Amino acid sequence: MNRQEILDLVKKSPHQKVRVAVTDIDGILRGKFLHKDKFLSAADGGFGFCDVVFGWDSSDVAYDNGSFTGWHTGYPDAQARLDLNTYRPIPWNDSVPFFLGDFVDSKGAPLHVCPRQTLKSVIARAESMGCNPLYGMEFEWFNFRETPQSLEAKGYIRPEPITPGMFGYSLIRTTQNQPFFNALMDELLKFGVPVEGLHTETGPGVYEAAILYSNALEAADRAVLFKTGAKEIGQRFGIMPSFMAKWNVDLPGCSGHIHQSLADTKTGQNRFYDEKAQHKMSAEFKSFVAGQLHCLPEILPFFAPTINSYKRLVDGYWAPTKVTWGVDNRTVALRVIPSGAKATRLETRVPGSDVNPYLGIAAALGAGLYGMEKKLELKHAPIQGNGYTAPGTTKLPGSLQEATDRMAESKVAKEIFGEKFVGHFAETRYWEWKKFHAAVTSWEMKRYFEII
Repeated sequence: MNRQEILDLVKKSPHQKVRVAVTDIDGILRGKFLHKDKFLSAADGGFGFCDVVFGWDSSDVAYDNGSFTGWHTGYPDAQARLDLNTYRPIPWNDSVPFFLGDFVDSKGAPLHVCPRQTLKSVIARAESMGCNPLYGMEFEWFNFRETPQSLEAKGYIRPEPITPGMFGYSLIRTTQNQPFFNALMDELLKFGVPVEGLHTETGPGVYEAAILYSNALEAADRAVLFKTGAKEIGQRFGIMPSFMAKWNVDLPGCSGHIHQSLADTKTGQNRFYDEKAQHKMSAEFKSFVAGQLHCLPEILPFFAPTINSYKRLVDGYWAPTKVTWGVDNRTVALRVIPSGAKATRLETRVPGSDVNPYLGIAAALGAGLYGMEKKLELKHAPIQGNGYTAPGTTKLPGSLQEATDRMAESKVAKEIFGEKFVGHFAETRYWEWKKFHAAVTSWEMKRYFEII
């Protein structure tokens, strides 16, 4: 639909309100309802949205180390611009119109701290190289028989999964929660977030969903909306989905894998595919993989942004711990999938389900393009067998602090994503580490309270 057709649909809507949202640095949707008249005015020039969304953490606590905004700036409004191409009615909210937006500065240029704008800048680089980046994300997440009130009353201890035991690919378990399962498939499709596949994973109450691929920006939009949509749908059934990377030390963590390829903008052909090459990998594909391998230790916070992310990145729990690649190997960081001319692609397996999709896709694409631009070569053969024990491999940073230190000092990260954005993102990650370091945990209480 063109711009006018979309606006006409809003004007004809029986509702006098429109729901709009932006994402903060953690990938959390922050939004509001606008009166229809206000929306129609904002569709032309944007509207003010308090820039505190880039000045606080996921718990709405203001950073004390932020330079972009804070008490020193007075938390003014930033200019939010709606993307009319993101229009979709919300099926579980009586088809109220919904739109995503991003931010611009006072001169109308992309705001440097905005994750969606950061992704758009990386996509522009791909387009300048004659590439249309195609992406699709898949998420694993646990589902609990809880509400915000019940979980808080428990002190966030021992949430009740919707089903017991380890039962991956179970038809029985999906039938036991059939209304919720069907609602995810059917309502998200109506919401413009088509789920290509949905099944139980191994673990109590854990599902995995693969979102249909699309262009990179739409893929990130779909991923952000999937996470929020699953939570809103779940509330109706008394179910609380959690996209925490690892909620239980004895269970596998939750991934946010990124599938990707590059289509030629003129021919539409997959630039990763070469019929005559080993593993069907084109020279550009090899450089793309080499770029991600080269950049990975220096951009890890884009894939693993929280303290908890690093509890998932442990040996033997289906999450990579080393800078490795392989062909159809699920123990490595980068899994090459040679699936013919159309479907040959790369799966980046490092991100957890707590990833900000805009930044995860920007990191995967930006690092791959870096490899293509520099014509980097794959220095090592693909890992055969167990990637956790492969000799001569580099281990990923083991904590958010270590990873942020690497990113903050990285010339590569600043070249790909801009010095201002990397600086702001590093400040937010150091804040996260500081808050964790000051916290008294249940582990400490159990270990020291009586005995020490």
